[in-house]
Amino acid sequence: MPPDRIDAEIIRLLQNDARLSNKAIAGKVGLAPSSVHDRVKRLWAEGVLTGAHAEVDAKALGVGLEALFFIELAKHERATVDRLMEDLLTIPEVRSAHLITGRYDLVVHVAARDTAHLKDLALDRFTSRPGVTRIETSIIYETRRRHEMPMLGTASK
Repeated sequence: MPPDRIDAEIIRLLQNDARLSNKAIAGKVGLAPSSVHDRVKRLWAEGVLTGAHAEVDAKALGVGLEALFFIELAKHERATVDRLMEDLLTIPEVRSAHLITGRYDLVVHVAARDTAHLKDLALDRFTSRPGVTRIETSIIYETRRRHEMPMLGTASK
């Protein structure tokens, strides 16, 4: 069942601050805390809510730069691509991996201490993998992120 207007507002609030209490959410959406609790519980059960994460200051953890690796593969067999995507997530520096269309097959977001670490990461953990035929690296200068997912399937109630 698509989220209604109140569910959409609860989701929006939680996307911006997952630590909000049911009481705080209830005050913002005009429901009783018990009703908000039931709605949040249902959203978890339906798989609409799938996790709550803390924002971390990368620089405080020694990350000096972030980059995108654009990767071209020799083969596009499902099992090979699926295995590679899973393997990439075992590399601690990998933030996310995306299977894409276009010139490249994958875009991988990585974090590194510095350019030497980035070079070692590219050469030792990516270009040396079987099936990787090309890698292009772009350093990220700045990121601005929006945490809210657009509510495209929201019922207009």
